[in-house]
Amino acid sequence: MITTTQQQSDALDMQHLREDFPILNQKVNGYDLVYFDNAATSQKPRVVIDTLRRYYEHDNANVHRGIHELSNRASAAYEASRSRAAKFLNTRSADEIICTRGTTESINLVAHSWGHKFLKRGDKVLLTEMEHHSNIVPWQLLAERIGIQLVYLPVTGDRGLLDLSRLDEWLTREIKLFAMTHISNTLGTVNPVAELCAKARRLGVTTLVDAAQSAGHRKVDVQEIGCDFLALSGHKMCGPTGVGLLYGRVELLEQMDPYQGGGDMISSVDFFRSTWNKVPHKFEAGTPNIADVIALHAAMDYLDKVGRDKIAQHDLELSAYAYARLAELEAIRLFGPTVGRAGLVSFLLKDVHAHDVVTIADQRGIALRGGHHCNQPLMRKLGVESTTRASFYFYNTQEEVDRFVQVLREIQNFFGA
Repeated sequence: MITTTQQQSDALDMQHLREDFPILNQKVNGYDLVYFDNAATSQKPRVVIDTLRRYYEHDNANVHRGIHELSNRASAAYEASRSRAAKFLNTRSADEIICTRGTTESINLVAHSWGHKFLKRGDKVLLTEMEHHSNIVPWQLLAERIGIQLVYLPVTGDRGLLDLSRLDEWLTREIKLFAMTHISNTLGTVNPVAELCAKARRLGVTTLVDAAQSAGHRKVDVQEIGCDFLALSGHKMCGPTGVGLLYGRVELLEQMDPYQGGGDMISSVDFFRSTWNKVPHKFEAGTPNIADVIALHAAMDYLDKVGRDKIAQHDLELSAYAYARLAELEAIRLFGPTVGRAGLVSFLLKDVHAHDVVTIADQRGIALRGGHHCNQPLMRKLGVESTTRASFYFYNTQEEVDRFVQVLREIQNFFGA
């Protein structure tokens, strides 16, 4: 059942939440901004922006290798963010958290360091047909280097669900790694990752979960999911760009070789041989993205203050409302589940290119995204080149959806669709 806007506002205190995001209080092309591009990147609350500024104004110094006060402060704040991430994801230890540039680098790290160590020619890696390019291309590169085979769990039609009725055909003991997205960035499908990881674990298959679209929208508990690796991006969960996290079971991380060489990831170096720092530091070569890691701490605090359960419920209700309103339009093709979807809707208007929809919507102050969304194999499976995507977050409202649908009606009238 879709609640009223007032009920949603009461649950999330919408007025005060929106005041936390300075960027939302502006006009674009003469219209109040409606930001529906959250799957690409979320907006940042004032507390995150202030944390960045405070670090650069008061604590800016390199971490781990200094003795002076500023370095001590920076190091303490950096490691406090790692500990906060461990709590945020419910890992067994902060040592299971590696700070990266984002989901893409996290997956590349696993493909390089775990893949080269544990995979050999002929081994099979299972992916799904709804994966983002960042969870396809690293495995393709590994296949070219060492000769592994990639296989794909199918997606069924426009509803965009994994064909779990055939899971036993694809997930067998021949599979060495099963890498899957938690939430599809095109379809809005929420995959049963805990169930999939449990099935893989019984077969001795290592698992990786792409949580880029889920970590900022719902509780993500790696122990409950039961995955071996999990990757996320800070900028999709109210944090800064250029920072992300990789969770890995410490038993695996300790067996893996470093991803990059340089400062801080070493224990000792001579002219011909080096030994490695302990986990997780052996995977963080050079000066890290200190300020943004620290600001990610503020983002995680903020999300928990809002309430990740409330955010997930808001996603569910707003996407259901948007799907229902869009379904009222004639000559529209909607993608993804009809119920239980995450906070986004992808669609095509008949005889109107996705880029034209995005361009005209922008003239009305509405930020959408049109294209293949780094899902080209999925687009080919669906028989399209691109879609228009509206993606929501907890600061979006039903009134914004209503305005968005009205603009789509105007676009259809303009093109005679």
